[in-house]
Amino acid sequence: MKRVSVACLLLLIAATAAAQPANPPDLGYVPAPEFFQLPAGMNFGGVSGVAINSKGNIFVLHRGAQPLVEFDSGGRFIRALGAGLLERPHGLRIDADDNIWIADGGAHIVLKLNPQGRIIMVLGSKGTAGEWHEAGFLRNFSEPNDIAFSPRGEIYVTQGHGRGDSRVLKFDRDGRFIKTWGGKGEAPGQFNVPHSIAVDSHGLVYVADRGNNRVQVFDADGGFIREWVLFGTPAGLYIGAEPFVYLANGHHGQIIKLDMNGAISA
Repeated sequence: MKRVSVACLLLLIAATAAAQPANPPDLGYVPAPEFFQLPAGMNFGGVSGVAINSKGNIFVLHRGAQPLVEFDSGGRFIRALGAGLLERPHGLRIDADDNIWIADGGAHIVLKLNPQGRIIMVLGSKGTAGEWHEAGFLRNFSEPNDIAFSPRGEIYVTQGHGRGDSRVLKFDRDGRFIKTWGGKGEAPGQFNVPHSIAVDSHGLVYVADRGNNRVQVFDADGGFIREWVLFGTPAGLYIGAEPFVYLANGHHGQIIKLDMNGAISA
């Protein structure tokens, strides 16, 4: 029986929680029932993101009363955070310093929390959707989906889950806007619901272009390099031990292991 990392399994769970097929395929492993040990009376809402910090602790982002929950590597409950903080949480990442980043699509913001759970940065204007024009002081996301970080600490955000403008926005490590690229469409460099984003050790940017059934690869400044046309709906990306990319196929109940050229790997 094949084994996958906890991170990859959780990526699949988060990306497919709302769209399980009636007859899911054999994925080569058996899920562990009731892995997460929640306190009495506490349940998950719709799970939208998972991440693991440097200690191996697992963070689950969900649409419930206490939307961010931390567990140890064995699934034992540690703490719950974020009551009343989020509207419709979507993306969750943890950076190299164990800071916690959340994309809140409903509130049109991205939050950075320190490891203790205190907010230390907010990108966007809560409750206001729009475009990001730093020079004109209009600083609004339109339904942000996911976050990624370059090897130099630059921040990438994908947006446009619902009717929002589908694009990528880039910031420096301190949250200062650098540039944006994309827009709704099917051409190279355009997107139709860029649902997830990841950056490899060389600084290449991978975007799961869900509505266009592909992954697009860019250089650090948004220059189009190539695309991987896939079946299904690419919904989640995780770059593990390179040279492999793990992709959650959101409506087919699959984890797909790809090499760095986009070919399916055993």
